[in-house]
Parts: sequence; C-alpha cells; structure tokens
Amino acid sequence: MIRSIITHRAKREFARVTRFTEGANPRIGSGNDGSARLLYLHIPFCERLCPYCSFNRILLDVPLCRRYFQALRREIGFYKDRGFDFQSAYVGGGTPTVLIDEMEETLALARQCFSIAEISLETNPNHLTAANIAALKRAGVNRLSVGIQTFDDDLLRQMERYEQYGSAAAIAGRLREILGEFQTLNADMIFNFPSQTRTMLEKDLDVLTGLAIDQITYYPLMVSDSTRKRIREVLGTVRYGREANLYQRIVKRLEPSYRFSSAWCFSKEAAPIDEYIVQYDEYAGLGSGSIGYLQGTCYANTFDIPEYIARIEGGKMPLMASRDFTIADRIRYDFLMKLFGLHLNLDTLQIKYGKRLNRHLLPYLLIFFLAGSLRIDGSDVSLTKRGRYHWVIMMREFFIAVNNFRDYCRGRVSS
Repeated sequence: MIRSIITHRAKREFARVTRFTEGANPRIGSGNDGSARLLYLHIPFCERLCPYCSFNRILLDVPLCRRYFQALRREIGFYKDRGFDFQSAYVGGGTPTVLIDEMEETLALARQCFSIAEISLETNPNHLTAANIAALKRAGVNRLSVGIQTFDDDLLRQMERYEQYGSAAAIAGRLREILGEFQTLNADMIFNFPSQTRTMLEKDLDVLTGLAIDQITYYPLMVSDSTRKRIREVLGTVRYGREANLYQRIVKRLEPSYRFSSAWCFSKEAAPIDEYIVQYDEYAGLGSGSIGYLQGTCYANTFDIPEYIARIEGGKMPLMASRDFTIADRIRYDFLMKLFGLHLNLDTLQIKYGKRLNRHLLPYLLIFFLAGSLRIDGSDVSLTKRGRYHWVIMMREFFIAVNNFRDYCRGRVSS
C-alpha cells in the first residue's frame, strides 16, 4: 500500500515540477558568487539507439558530430565569460566517446577554463580500447562509467546490444582488463526488464562480484511515454510489482562487499561516481537537450541539434525552456536529492533557507518518518532500509517525469 501511495504522489508531483515554460526568454545569470557547481556535458550521438533510453540522442553522423563538439566548446566559453567556475565535470549521452579526439579536446578546454579536479564520463563496452583509455586518461578522466545493463546474452540480443557491444563474456573481459586504470570504474546496470528472470539477475550479480569492480549502479528500468510501446514490443510489459523483491536481492548480494553511496549505487571506493544531482546543489547543463539547475532556475537547452549549433555559432545561448522554482520547490528538491544520497543535515538546510525551512519541510519529514523511511537523530536525517527502496521509487518517478519532458521537447522539434 505504502509503495503505491509513494508512486502515485511522486508521479503527480514530478509531473508538476517538470512543466517548463517555453518562449519565456530564459537566461543564465552571473556565476560570480563562489558556489560549488558541477559542469554537465551532453553528447547526443550513439552508434545504436537502445529501446529503453529516453535521453536526447541520435544515430552518429560524423560531420554533424564534429560541428556539435565545436559548438559545445564555444558554449563552454559562454559560461566562462559569465564568471562561472566548476569543480567537477560529468559527461553523459548518448555515447561521449564516439569521437575520442573531439572528446579529448573538449575536456582539455574545460580544464583550462575551470577549476575541474574530477571528471566522470560514460562510455560503452566496445569503446574500452587501449587507444581510448589512453586518451581519456590524458584528458583527466578519473571516473569511468560503462553502460552494461546485463550480462545475459539473450537479453543483450533482445535489447539490440549484443551485435554492437559484444557478448557478456567479452564485456566482462574488457572490464577486467581496465580495472585499476581509473580511480573508479563503474558498471551501469538495469534491473526489472520485463523478460529478466531472477536467475538472470543472479547471474549478473555473480559476474559483478567475481570482477570485484569498484562500483555498481543498479537502476530500475524507467519507462517514459515514448519508450513504453517499444519496450513492450521488444522485451514485454514492465511489472513494477516485482521491483522491490529484485532490489532487495541486489542489496543482499552486494551489501557484504560494497557500501551504499546512493539508494541505488554501491561502491568500494572512497570517491564514488555518485549522481551529480546528489553531490552538487547546482549544475550547468551544456549541449543539446541538456538540463541544468542554477540559482533556483531549472532550464533546458534546445533539443534540435542543428538549431543548437546555429544558435551557438550565432553567439547566442541555446536555451529553449525554463522553470523558476519557488522556495517550497527548492526545499523539496533538496530533500529528495540529499536523501537519495542517504543523508540530510537539517542545520545545513536551515542556514540555506532560514525560517522558511520548517514550514515546507516538516510535513514531509513527518510523513516519511511515520512510513518508516527515515531515521532522525538531532539534525541528521538518514534513510532506513525500507526508506532506501522508497527513494528508489521516488527517483524512478523523478527520472520518468524528466524523460517525459524530453519526449515533449523532441515532439516539439519534430513538429
């Protein structure tokens, strides 16, 4: 019952906060306030489009991709000119390593412009070549996340990943070869595929624990409006009723050797690749279809890649939509994201929001405390064992809402 209530309320709330305003002339202000921020770079090109993915991505077009990287580097300059500084960078996609020379040049510029000490980057198994690894290390990447999803060959075939990215054995071999090359090597996994059985999940966990990989991120399958039909055609109908049992099995298998760094991230290292929305209160989103959150405003860049390039080449910011969060929205956002990282400090939030904090936060603290989700010790709030799965539900619904917003934006582009 409680899971159904959380799902329903989270779905409704996140649908509300992801209604952005188009044509309102969104702007990025000055960054000269000394706040710690993260730089997110989006690379929307892939060699193959996976049926479950709702991120802004297209099939690789090399000439267009090179123009895109050139525009992205100019956009980096726009943020430098506005006085922004960033301590970390996260590069997602798409597949950021489709043109490794462009990626290396872009990261070199970012490090030149900003105080970036840590770089996390996503890639696919077929890009784990010696040349690519050397380029990423030269570029300063110290945290590499590899999109694996599963080690089951039949499921990889159903997802149309087997031919492009290799067999489960080949993928495991590539991971084994590069262990130790980066500060953190993360395996991106997905659970609750419609055709995934308990036996298949156990096999995935056997491979992961056998590799003793630095970090494992285990997302539940997130089905947006645009992917629901395709997933049903390729994999079957998603059954959320079994999600909790699968999650608890993952926890039971990984908890002896790993520690939680978020509700769905398990790490051996002191410096995990956490979700950037947990580590930083604010982040700038650069690239086509990228979403950022700065100074209480959530904004999105245009999803039209040629338009993105044209705006940048014309010296304009590529913004298409934004939403100014109210104080209540900001407090609820911090509540969600900080507890996704397992802990929240009320004193820190009190300094940030003052007297307004209690009015907007206390009802949520009470509700989730009574639901058995939270442990409260003075000013420290943390998730209970039950609460970790409740936050998996809420983050699943949060990202589905964001994916539905992406669907909407892509629909506006195609129309």
